[in-house]
Amino acid sequence: MPVYALGPDEPDIDPSAFVHPDAVVIGRVSIGAEASVWPGAVLRGDLGGRIEVGARTSIQDGTVLHTTEQWPTAIGPECVVGHNAHLEGCTVERHCLIGSGSIVLNRATVREGAVVGAAALVPEDFEVPPKTMALGAPVRLRGTPVDPSWVEYAVRTYRDAGARYLRDLRRIER
Repeated sequence: MPVYALGPDEPDIDPSAFVHPDAVVIGRVSIGAEASVWPGAVLRGDLGGRIEVGARTSIQDGTVLHTTEQWPTAIGPECVVGHNAHLEGCTVERHCLIGSGSIVLNRATVREGAVVGAAALVPEDFEVPPKTMALGAPVRLRGTPVDPSWVEYAVRTYRDAGARYLRDLRRIER
């Protein structure tokens, strides 16, 4: 897998985490236990801020995590970040689901148990309250309580897939 130090900044990847060989991890990045980072994902901790990926969190195919000098990107434990999402300088608390194609911008916060729908835009300085759905671009909040079993199922699925890939993935040269 392409994992790069940038000057003195080296990624810290837990040995039980799965990082696909086609993902790229650069600089000040921390990936927790049983987390997974899938093909085409790019985690760039290169502008002074830090990226933290919590335990059992999955960063799916094509996702970009980035920072700024002022704002780190922190994703809590047991989160699912869907395919082709872009998160930059934001905080996602534990047990959240960020839908495919979503964008979460600087200083935005997604509180515990919230769901950001597919293709949603969470603008700068916006806060998604706990256990709330945020849909649309820009997002609008739906007071509908989020069923935690959605996120639990997705977390389990990707935790188990990451463990399987860590154990069984092998490249075939043709």
